[in-house]
Amino acid sequence: MPKNRPINLLPQEEFDTSIIGRVLKWAMGTFRIIVIVTEMIVMAAFLSRFWLDAKNSDLNDAIKVKSAQITAQADFEKQFRNVQSKLNIFKSLAQLPKPSDKAVLVTSKLPQDVILSTITVQESSLQVKGSSGSEIGIAQFISNLKTEKTFKSVELGQINSSEDSSVNIFTIKITY
Repeated sequence: MPKNRPINLLPQEEFDTSIIGRVLKWAMGTFRIIVIVTEMIVMAAFLSRFWLDAKNSDLNDAIKVKSAQITAQADFEKQFRNVQSKLNIFKSLAQLPKPSDKAVLVTSKLPQDVILSTITVQESSLQVKGSSGSEIGIAQFISNLKTEKTFKSVELGQINSSEDSSVNIFTIKITY
């Protein structure tokens, strides 16, 4: 009985020694390695797909929960911002000098014989009307007001004296 021997149609000795044979042998080995590495990368990408899908699903669920929380808190946020804006307005108004402080400052400078009848407070000025028994009291009052550094100018507007009484009526404009 004849023995089974493998039949190789490519001669081994000549094929390994020729340039074409060596290039083909090298290409077959290299391409085999490239195919194996590519298959490993594809398998890794395929397997990581499950992990990435689970992660994506978890993130979508977290986004839905947080968006529901934000929607639920929208009214509170709106009220909070409204109160904050009111507080900021109040804070800026509280820092402005109060006209009543200026009126108190004017009354603190009054001499003994001067009586104030009206104090008109405007945005940047005061108008004071009053009476005094003497012109010296009015002059002393104006002098006291001019010593105050918060006032820019103190001007005597009118001074009237009545003939039947010894009362002098005056008007003073104070700018601050």
